[in-house]
Amino acid sequence: MTVDLGDEDRKLVVLARGALARAEAPAGAAVRDADGRTYAGADVRTASLTLSALQVAVATALSSGATGFEAAVLVNGSADDPGLATFAEISPDAPAYLTDAAGTPTERLEPGR
Repeated sequence: MTVDLGDEDRKLVVLARGALARAEAPAGAAVRDADGRTYAGADVRTASLTLSALQVAVATALSSGATGFEAAVLVNGSADDPGLATFAEISPDAPAYLTDAAGTPTERLEPGR
């Protein structure tokens, strides 16, 4: 499957890959809110807390006042990421993209998943 990303979504890939690398985590994610601001996150796994990269990015955006999303990118993530439910709850019409670890798009998850 060929997935083409626009310039703004490619920026999300760069941000997500950066978060993944900084945290030395298995996955990274980035979201763009309705105002065009971006937020990135990486997986968090401790004895008392487990969050996916997308959950981190979405929670960071929401706690910063975001009221909606334009798009999300999950680098080295999967279609069963628990953050997708929250992302879709807030913005059911916004697309989410999966990429491999190198940032090559592999799947576009349809709005409303």
